[in-house]
Amino acid sequence: QVQLVESGGGLAQPGGSLRLSCTASGFTFSNYGMIWARQSPGKGIEWVSGISGNGRNTYYADSVKGRFTISRDNAENTLYLQMNSLKPEDTALYYCGKGVNGDSYQSYNYRGQGTQVTVSS
Repeated sequence: QVQLVESGGGLAQPGGSLRLSCTASGFTFSNYGMIWARQSPGKGIEWVSGISGNGRNTYYADSVKGRFTISRDNAENTLYLQMNSLKPEDTALYYCGKGVNGDSYQSYNYRGQGTQVTVSS
């Protein structure tokens, strides 16, 4: 069965950095695009970033463009999100999702439980 497990969240100061990881199992990782999304009480669910199965194409929400970088290691079945220049409004539960095909960068059919990111001084 598909399993997605996120890690790397925590408390960061404004301007700081965190690196999230998502370890995948139960499917052929390189065949599917992957996404990061976040959920917060005040804003609901927001798509953050997506990457194609082969890693060549990446996509970002305007709110994180230039600050966050998505990447993947298909040999390790792992997805990453490097988050720099963090802002308090980045505070949210971050989760990864499995795309519906190799080019998916927004739609997903499975998601993990998420990892909490809190940005505060």
